[in-house]
Amino acid sequence: MKMDDKVIVASNLEKTYRARVGAEGLFKMLRSLYRPTYREVTAVHNVSLEVLKGERVAFIGRNGAGKSTTIKMLTGILYPSGGEATVLGLTPWRDRRKLSYHIGVVFGQRSQLWYHLSPLDTYRLLAKVYELPSKLFRQRLGELVELFEIDSLLRRPVKSLSLGQRMRCELVASLLHSPEILFLDEPTIGLDVQAKETIRELIMGECERRRCTVFLTSHDTGDIEKVCERVVLIDNGTILLDLTIDELRQRYITRKVLKIHTSEIEVECKLPGVSLVERVPHETTFAVDVQVTSLQTALNTILGGCEVLDITIEDPPLEEIMRLIYEESDVREVGNG
Repeated sequence: MKMDDKVIVASNLEKTYRARVGAEGLFKMLRSLYRPTYREVTAVHNVSLEVLKGERVAFIGRNGAGKSTTIKMLTGILYPSGGEATVLGLTPWRDRRKLSYHIGVVFGQRSQLWYHLSPLDTYRLLAKVYELPSKLFRQRLGELVELFEIDSLLRRPVKSLSLGQRMRCELVASLLHSPEILFLDEPTIGLDVQAKETIRELIMGECERRRCTVFLTSHDTGDIEKVCERVVLIDNGTILLDLTIDELRQRYITRKVLKIHTSEIEVECKLPGVSLVERVPHETTFAVDVQVTSLQTALNTILGGCEVLDITIEDPPLEEIMRLIYEESDVREVGNG
């Protein structure tokens, strides 16, 4: 691995805040106005990670786990309390202006588009901010308008756009200057199923074409599965695991889902660890706990008792895997306590 391939390097990043302690009772409340009491709150603790050029990384965790704080340090918005980090060879909080020319940022709950203006007005302003030559701006905008299918939205006020339309325009704004790294913080929050799928496909397509690195935070497991190839899980400000999607599945999947289409109206499989999930005429779905009964044993039993027309074997959704990881983490914390 060449050093040039590492576009994000963080070493022992820390971020602590001073939080004011609330006072109970009238006397204590009055006293706290003059002599407030503070406590130290650790948002990020000892975070170290490396991201390679072209990687698509999901940086995930529960609310308050430290995801957004870490992204804000990596994009130069926040200074860390300790540790070091470089993004594209630059120190984000010291070289924020220079770094901004090479990264794109999308916050699902914050817009960079001017609410009362059209997206085109914002794009023209951003072209000036990023010092894009007119010819390059027109060429790049034309590519993105066609790819994201926003030609009919360009001259409409942003306030008149639906959430899905606005998010497509937000992504164009973040990609206008051809960033090397795209930071996405909850890019599909609040969108309907079809709009989410569209956004994911657009992100994937653009990033594969330009080998753009993606650093994504999301609570939506669909975003993680469809866009990313690696998962970094943070909890209570500390990284718990760092695995590829495939490694994550191999380590935590103890269950397989079998969907059987048969000539028979219904089939049975009475083995330990095998449970019925759903049954409709000629189609039965079983869940197999492979720690109790092997998948092969379950298949042999089912295939031996009916005429199978079709069979599919699926892993449980990533959401279930994340739940198992959190439960494991909570048990570990209780044990340490």
